[in-house]
Amino acid sequence: MEVIRSAAEMRAWSEQVRCGGAELCLVPTMGSLHEGHLSLAREARRRADVVAVSIYVNPTQFGPGGDYERYPRDEKRDLELLRELGVDCAFIPKSMYPPGDSTFIEVRSKLTEVLCGSRRPGHFAGVARVVAKLFIIVAPHRAVFGLKDYQQLLVVRRLVRDLHLGVEIVAAPIVRDADGLALSSRNRYLTPEQRRQAPALHSALRAVEAAWKAGEDSVHNLVSLGHRTLKEQAPDGRLEYLELRHPATLEGLEFVGWDGALAALAVRFGDTRLIDNILLQHERDA
Repeated sequence: MEVIRSAAEMRAWSEQVRCGGAELCLVPTMGSLHEGHLSLAREARRRADVVAVSIYVNPTQFGPGGDYERYPRDEKRDLELLRELGVDCAFIPKSMYPPGDSTFIEVRSKLTEVLCGSRRPGHFAGVARVVAKLFIIVAPHRAVFGLKDYQQLLVVRRLVRDLHLGVEIVAAPIVRDADGLALSSRNRYLTPEQRRQAPALHSALRAVEAAWKAGEDSVHNLVSLGHRTLKEQAPDGRLEYLELRHPATLEGLEFVGWDGALAALAVRFGDTRLIDNILLQHERDA
């Protein structure tokens, strides 16, 4: 496995791959890899001849008071996992922002104004900026992102469309622990008691889904049910939001119609912020 640490070397490696006629798939990560990340790399392998995984804790997507400094980092273990998986290249830049860097890229739409966008100012501008840089440097044919960060997935797709970047964005399913908690590098911050309560995020979403499938289509009623479930099962959690929005535009809804809905939430346990979501989708005829 190639380990590349400079943009120039990464670009040269990518050009060699593409000139050889191989298709290249990128998996952007911030490291501290877990099974969720590895599932993205496996999906990339199914989608392309050559797989590159980037590892970079991007400072521009952390707001004031965020956990940038304490975000878990374990490069040695990450590289061991990627080698075992048969990844072709690990791109680990020291920085994506050269001295005097003053170029900004931002998606300005409803996609970045609601849900996490309204609670984390500047977060998605940082995401758009670093993803655009990665796509320019690595020049992949496609890239894989996890559905746990559903809002980020929509933002990246809009970025690619608007800038004609020519990268196919592949969405991969959420990977969960046996009790339903979505895998996240931040789960390691949880105390034993917080970890015991954390699966309530998924339980609340599943309760919303079950009520919707039983015929409840009022967003107000569905959200209220989710709130009650969280309060009962995670008394130590502080709910930031639990909302149902249009799955393509993130517009607000009063009722869940034929297009279905994204049910998404964010909860804090102490200083640890967890997110999760579920899609409410009608079964369609084949």
